[in-house]
Amino acid sequence: MMEFYIKTITVFHGSPRKGNTYLATNIFMEELLKRGNVSFTEFFLPEALPVFCKGCILCMNGSQEKCPNAQYVTPILDAIINADALIFATPHYGASSMPGAMKSLFDHIDFLVLPVSPREEIFNKKAFVISTGTGSTTAVKPIIKTLKHWGINRVYSLCIRMFTNKWDKMPEVKQARFEKSLRQSARKFYEAKKKRPYLSNIFFYHMSKFVLKRYVGVGNYPYELWKEKGYFNKRPF
Repeated sequence: MMEFYIKTITVFHGSPRKGNTYLATNIFMEELLKRGNVSFTEFFLPEALPVFCKGCILCMNGSQEKCPNAQYVTPILDAIINADALIFATPHYGASSMPGAMKSLFDHIDFLVLPVSPREEIFNKKAFVISTGTGSTTAVKPIIKTLKHWGINRVYSLCIRMFTNKWDKMPEVKQARFEKSLRQSARKFYEAKKKRPYLSNIFFYHMSKFVLKRYVGVGNYPYELWKEKGYFNKRPF
């Protein structure tokens, strides 16, 4: 196993309401600061991405820079690529599991998945997903799945089930228990080492290679990108 050096972390806050998930994420970040000299780049959704994906699929055809919402997407993509680690903080919303603003983020950068336009810089990253609420597990699952499809080396999560929208309304004992769990998770995340890729990602890579060769073919995107990067000859992670 190799070391995961963390100096820069990009954080996505999935709601403009600075409630329980925001407070939990701040505790997590505060503990990371104690571990080492780290810096954070934070994006607050939907302010950082106030528009929905238009479904033009330009990004899926290799023209990410032509995205109609590139003025918002490009800084986000750069922050993801340049960070050593990623944090996604998402409340649980009953109707759609994660907030619409967080879903919009993943819609805009869906081209990062392995079969389309994978980025080698992402393969060496680790990510953490934090959620609070009664259905926090439901909110976290699709995010974890998406991050794995990007090829991220390790994805960790913490779901805090609470039945109040006011952190300070909880009994102090429960607040202390949740804070302890957050700080322990932050320490483990900081110290986590790079591991072998998920077996599911290895399978996904081989499946993607087969599909691109069989159904996309020479002269088409993303076949030509994979050929240029040498992904057909060697697994990139």
